[in-house]
Amino acid sequence: MSEKDEVREFLISRRAQVTPAQAGLPDLGEQRRVPGLRREEVAALAGVSTGYYTRLERGGIRGASESVLSAVARALQLTDVEREYLLRLARAGSPGPDTAAQASPAVRPSLRRLVDSIGVPAIVQTPRLDLVAGNALARALFAPVFEDPRGANFARFNYLDPRARDFYADWPLARRTGAAILRLEAGRNPLDDELTALIGELSTLSPYFREDWARRDVHEHRTGVKHFVHPQVGRLEMIFEVMETPGEPGHRLVTYGAEPGSETAEKLAILGSLSAAPRPDTGPHPETDADDVGPAAQAHPREQQRKENP
Repeated sequence: MSEKDEVREFLISRRAQVTPAQAGLPDLGEQRRVPGLRREEVAALAGVSTGYYTRLERGGIRGASESVLSAVARALQLTDVEREYLLRLARAGSPGPDTAAQASPAVRPSLRRLVDSIGVPAIVQTPRLDLVAGNALARALFAPVFEDPRGANFARFNYLDPRARDFYADWPLARRTGAAILRLEAGRNPLDDELTALIGELSTLSPYFREDWARRDVHEHRTGVKHFVHPQVGRLEMIFEVMETPGEPGHRLVTYGAEPGSETAEKLAILGSLSAAPRPDTGPHPETDADDVGPAAQAHPREQQRKENP
């Protein structure tokens, strides 16, 4: 899809989600032919002419000032992440410094040692939702994800592995969140060939992904609560934190904890004992690749973030 098409579809989808009442507009009792706001209503709320907003919505966004785009974002009640996405679409062709380097499957030894030393499930994840490293607890928690021979990837698991429906307490939300994360990354790094391949794979193989992708949601993981139903220990309520790793662009450290003394904390302890049990050797593992799961071959921001899933 071209940049203009993406801008048009994104703005139309956001406009359709805001009702006149939500925007503080009076109810005139008239029949409305389209959901959400009209173009002229968005223009009035943003302080621009209807013609100018119409041009923006048709994809003519390049050259628009940040103040105008911010006014449009306020009129459409965009989240911070959606506003950032809109601004990036306007700056297409000149990605910011955080998108200059694509994520590598290689994880430096010091980061790997840090992950292994953490006492709760911890993974290293890329913006494409690849899991490129994980400690023993994380591998036990996300065992179905790590089992993919093509490389562990949350989006691929969400959409292509039937076990995902039972693994997440809210599978539809998990799916939509994953698709929204991929769309945000596609806007940040449109030249990422692996991301393009992953989106193409999911679009071809999963009607659910095609449906969720068409929503044009964008989302970024930061912190919140995830609910899993683990096949060995049952339901888990995990508090997650996402941390950037400045020394390793494209890699993010994600930890999953539990409230002290909670049922989830007890179940994590059980999971830890199970993961510590001896397992048969599956062959030699070079030290440099001990925890790598390989690159992926390559699936709501408006919903409460503390109830989201990967």
